[in-house]
Amino acid sequence: MQEEPRPNTRRKGTEMSDTIAPPLLTGAESLVESLERVGVEVIFGIPGGAILPAYDPLGQSKLIRHILVRHEQGAGHAAEGYALATGRVGVCMATSGPGATNLVTAIADAYMDSVPIVAITGQVASAAIGTDAFQEADIRGITFPVTKHSFLVTHAEDIPGAIAAAFHIAKSGRPGPVLVDIAKDALSNTAPFNWPEVIDLPGYHPVTQPHVKQIREAARLIAESSRPVLYVGGGVVKAEAAEDLAKLVEITGVPVVTTLMARGVFPDSHELHMGMPGMHGSVSAVGALQKADLLVALGTRFDDRVTGRLDSFAPGAKVIHADIDPAEISKNRIADVPIVGDVKQVIAELNGVLRGADLPDFGAWQRYLIGIKEKYRVPTEPTHEGMLSPEYVIKRVGELTGPDAYYAAGVGQHQMWAAHLLPFEKPGRWLNSGGAGTMGYCVPAAMGAQVGRPDAVVWGIDGDGCFQMTNQELVTCALEGIPIKIAVINNQSLGMVRQWQTLFYGQRYSNTDLKTLRVPDFQKLAEAMGAVGLRAEHPSEVDAVINKALSITDRPVVVEFVVHKDAMVWPMVAAGTSNDDIKIAKDLAPDWEEEEL
Repeated sequence: MQEEPRPNTRRKGTEMSDTIAPPLLTGAESLVESLERVGVEVIFGIPGGAILPAYDPLGQSKLIRHILVRHEQGAGHAAEGYALATGRVGVCMATSGPGATNLVTAIADAYMDSVPIVAITGQVASAAIGTDAFQEADIRGITFPVTKHSFLVTHAEDIPGAIAAAFHIAKSGRPGPVLVDIAKDALSNTAPFNWPEVIDLPGYHPVTQPHVKQIREAARLIAESSRPVLYVGGGVVKAEAAEDLAKLVEITGVPVVTTLMARGVFPDSHELHMGMPGMHGSVSAVGALQKADLLVALGTRFDDRVTGRLDSFAPGAKVIHADIDPAEISKNRIADVPIVGDVKQVIAELNGVLRGADLPDFGAWQRYLIGIKEKYRVPTEPTHEGMLSPEYVIKRVGELTGPDAYYAAGVGQHQMWAAHLLPFEKPGRWLNSGGAGTMGYCVPAAMGAQVGRPDAVVWGIDGDGCFQMTNQELVTCALEGIPIKIAVINNQSLGMVRQWQTLFYGQRYSNTDLKTLRVPDFQKLAEAMGAVGLRAEHPSEVDAVINKALSITDRPVVVEFVVHKDAMVWPMVAAGTSNDDIKIAKDLAPDWEEEEL
């Protein structure tokens, strides 16, 4: 969904014509006017000295809601959650120095996962830049490697052009974060307000239309293959191409795997969906890629967590790779057919060529993979060694809530269980930190999603370690009436790190025991921050607390599930090894010979 300018939103006194000179506005007024014009509805932020001039007109805006967060990292992740849930550009705002640097983690996260956000930061006065002035930090230099583009604005008259360009860049092509750093004197000084009717950015012209020759070559390879797989990434979600993908599967009968970032873009309930590939992917998805003779890679980047050891990844497969970012194509795996373009257009044109074409019968290949999928499903027993099973808890959250909800996750074991066990039937309902793996992502991202989708149910699936990093945003949710629901999977440890220590470090648990059985008491902590606190420690309590959480719609809810600390995520491909070495439990691998085609 492209960001649409809001009509007739000019601030009082800013009407312009060919015969009337543009109005004089302060830079701060110009900033708010510009944000209104690009259609911003919500900003997550915290004021401070350098950005303070902007907060005066912002507080008077009738069109923009500002949500005062408790930490700038929360503002950044909330902007991400809002962007992912709505398809619009998320906006966060902070002051100079430590305010701006607290945004860096969220900006880097958005860069890795191609999330369109605009971060607006205040900067010290232009004359003081470079003098190590109070609360000065070169935030543009700091974020240069993790932004799609950045602006340093030192003149008030340059603010409208910078804002218009920032939103265009963030949303177009491969989405990503854009920084607009504005000097304090640029916000305080006055200048004529001139809104750019046309955005002209020399050198920035993303290719969206795929080359017809490459489309035909891709169709030829599909028609010649016997074991093809659609390897679908997050770019298909960003391109809003779920319907086109479904048509491609209907036309061809080619099995599908969806990466961690693409969960939901193709329904899990479809018999040809083999699940998520990768380090903790399903056996059917990993096996599909390894045994394929053709990978049709759509909006994905051959991440190391998917490929495992790259030289042994899908060894017998040719590769069709379609992506809007030409830098991704053949970066990790050489493409036999490279296609640069908007993946929605790529799939649509591929459908046009393949519809009615003479395609092979992939029935044997389908039956083989469906058999593996059925045999190696992730178990979800209610208990693990007498304690509550985290897999069971997460599955019940999904079953009782349904596929229309939005689900955010922290990072670690609970993230992987959620990726396998939640009901992914619709695109854009899954929010997680894939590329950066940012602990602390869940609570603020869920908050942003709930703001963007106020009528939807929003769950966060978090770990006791992740939750303690950003749970202060529950205060924001309580005061702002944002009724997110957070399931804290409390295994009293940094679970994924503990799993690695169990498997690879001789069970030497160095600094992974969080001792969170009752410190903090998550129920009381939630209540202290204005949320409802609930707890379940036995399977008989699970449904009751989930249903109680679902019944509460006027405030945030935290449900603590006390689970076994040694529950592990399986399947697993150890880091640096081949996907062929996937294990379904410790020292237990699939019987590939028994499952041969």
